Amino acid sequence: MTATTDGAMTAAAPPGAYEPVLEAGRTPMLEVPGADFDLLPGQVVRDLVARHGALLVRGLGLSAPHDLARAARWLGVTPVAEREGFTSRTEHGEGVYSSSMWPADEPMCMHHELSYAAEVPSVALFGCLTAPASGGATAVADARTLLSSLPADLVERFAHQGWLLDRDYREVGVTWSEAFGTQDRAEVAAYCAEHAIEHEWLADGALRTRQRRAAVVAHPVTGERLWFNQIAFLNGLTLEPAVREYLTSFYGPDALPFNTRFGDGEVISVEVIETLNAAYTAATSRRPWQAGDLLVVDNLRTAHSREAYQGDREVVALFGDPVRLADHVRTDVPARPAAA
Repeated sequence: MTATTDGAMTAAAPPGAYEPVLEAGRTPMLEVPGADFDLLPGQVVRDLVARHGALLVRGLGLSAPHDLARAARWLGVTPVAEREGFTSRTEHGEGVYSSSMWPADEPMCMHHELSYAAEVPSVALFGCLTAPASGGATAVADARTLLSSLPADLVERFAHQGWLLDRDYREVGVTWSEAFGTQDRAEVAAYCAEHAIEHEWLADGALRTRQRRAAVVAHPVTGERLWFNQIAFLNGLTLEPAVREYLTSFYGPDALPFNTRFGDGEVISVEVIETLNAAYTAATSRRPWQAGDLLVVDNLRTAHSREAYQGDREVVALFGDPVRLADHVRTDVPARPAAA
């Protein structure tokens, strides 16, 4: 027998009752029509995510942001407040946020949420409240597959050097007060010092930062080596060309809102970014959203993306169970080029 949240008892499901649908190129899916959080054991979902890296649960009927907060409690996930985000979000409370504010006609490349933070969320939850008319899937890719498919010399270089994330907080993207959750420069400075982020306040009031992180990490539970970073997604080449040219003309090539480099400071070539994105494309699995769906992702083992879409789309997100990964934070940070 299994106890529900109100103390009632229900018959436990027989072994094998919760087996996901597995199809090539599709995100694993557990269909539980008409189920609710009291009848479907949360640990079953956690176990399936540990096995597959990501799981779409269909049938729970999520319809409002607070349903995702309830899902987190059901799964035993402790939410974290987002800091250092690269796009604006609406905060719904209880650790629930809107999806990133990103143009509907532009895809978001594969990435691991906050892989550049000193403390990273190990779990990402997404709830579909309104499914788009077409497109808009939150696709996933296995970080182990990426590691094995990339050129060995490229992996070795990033494994040895790590990667750099440069950010300039100006009029494009989030403001520094949004990203750090404060308007107090002293609090920003304290945060940067605690999280191994080099920072500089510029004459025009902009904030410039640089941090160095590992590109390949060990999963804290399984010990597996993972390609864990946002090297491709946060490279300046991701910016829409007209926006990139505009910002470069005003502030110079080293003052984009975000950019990535090799850990020694060398520029990452177009060819390398194309190689990374091609590997992500080959490893991608997707399943179209339906309203009410819940997607649970091991944020360390599995990258996620958002495809372009048409029509209304409302997906809420919650990130939780933060961890500090061994040897992830590098304190030997090369100096950034001087501001123009």
